[in-house]
Amino acid sequence: MSMQTGDAPPSATADAGLPAPRVVLFDFDGVLLHGDAFGLFIRSRYRRSWWRRLLVLPCLPWLLLVLPFSRRLALRTLVHVALFGTGEQRYRAQAQACATELVQHSRRFNRDALRQLRRHQQAGDRVIVVTGCEQALVGGILGQLGLGDVELLASRLRPGWSGMRTGFHNIGANKLKALAAHGVRAWQVAYTDSLMDVPMLKPAAEPVLVNGTPKLCKKMDAALGRVVGRVEWQ
Repeated sequence: MSMQTGDAPPSATADAGLPAPRVVLFDFDGVLLHGDAFGLFIRSRYRRSWWRRLLVLPCLPWLLLVLPFSRRLALRTLVHVALFGTGEQRYRAQAQACATELVQHSRRFNRDALRQLRRHQQAGDRVIVVTGCEQALVGGILGQLGLGDVELLASRLRPGWSGMRTGFHNIGANKLKALAAHGVRAWQVAYTDSLMDVPMLKPAAEPVLVNGTPKLCKKMDAALGRVVGRVEWQ
C-alpha cells in the first residue's frame, strides 16, 4: 500500500498525539547527597598532600583579606591550590576515584531522594540533575549509582597553566543559563535544599524544599511568594 506525498508516518502521527514528558529537576549536594561532594574531594586533596597544605601558607594574608567580603573568592583560591599541577586527564582519574570512594559509603546518600528520582523515571518524567558540583565528579557518582542515563548540568573546570581552574560555576541564576543552553525552558518540578536555587524554583509548578528547617522554609516561601512544598528525606 503506497503512502501519499505529505502523509506523516504512523509512528510520527502517534508520537504527535503523546503529551510531552514532565521535566523534573534535582539539585545534587544536600538533596541526593548529604553534604558537598566537591568540597569532600578538595578536603581529601589537602589531607593526603602535606605540600599542598604548605602552599596555602603564602595565601593566608589574601584569604584573610577577602574572606569577610567574598567567601566564594576565598574558596576559589583554595580550589586552585588544591588542583595546582593537576592536568585534565589526571583530574578526571582522581575525580573518578573519589566518586568510587564516596559511593562505597552509602550513608552519604539520601535514599529517599534516590527512590523519588527513580519513581520519576519510572513514571516517564524527564529527570535532569542541575548542580553546582563539578561535572566529572558528579557524573562519576551518578554512573556508579546506576543513574548514568540521567541528564546532567553541572559546574565545569578548565585547564590552565598551573593546573585545573574553576570555569563555569553552575549555581543560582547560572542554572537557568545552563538549562536554556540545554534547550530546557520550562519544568514542572524542582527539588533543592538551598535558597541559592530560588531562580530555579520560581518557574516550577511544584517547587520542593528538601529537609528545610522552619527558618529556611519561611525564607523560601517569602522568596517565591508562595508556599513551597516540603519533604523530610533520609
